[in-house]
Amino acid sequence: VQLQASGGGLVQAGESLRLSCAASGVTVRLSDVGWYRQALGRQRELVAHLNDIGITHFADSVKGRFTISRDDAENTLYLEMNSLKPEDSGVYYCNLLRLGQNFWGQGTQVTVSS
Repeated sequence: VQLQASGGGLVQAGESLRLSCAASGVTVRLSDVGWYRQALGRQRELVAHLNDIGITHFADSVKGRFTISRDDAENTLYLEMNSLKPEDSGVYYCNLLRLGQNFWGQGTQVTVSS
């Protein structure tokens, strides 16, 4: 099983990024999937979650700016991030929970400059 995260980078405040998490060896369909981030010196926190029946949950700090989705055909999870702020900076990790097994991607760095 592998979750390959990509799409991070350095952007200015107000710009957008789309993170991708390509899954292999496990299906994103009907799985609980999510994105977490970890800023320097801080604990990893949940950013967005999409459960197996399509219900989403977002951290208050990103509501209205971030969107989580999955493409079953591509077996890929996405995080669309708009109106980025410097406080959105950190390493973003994708996560998949299926049948009691928990999988993590390797992380992708997002840096937002002011």
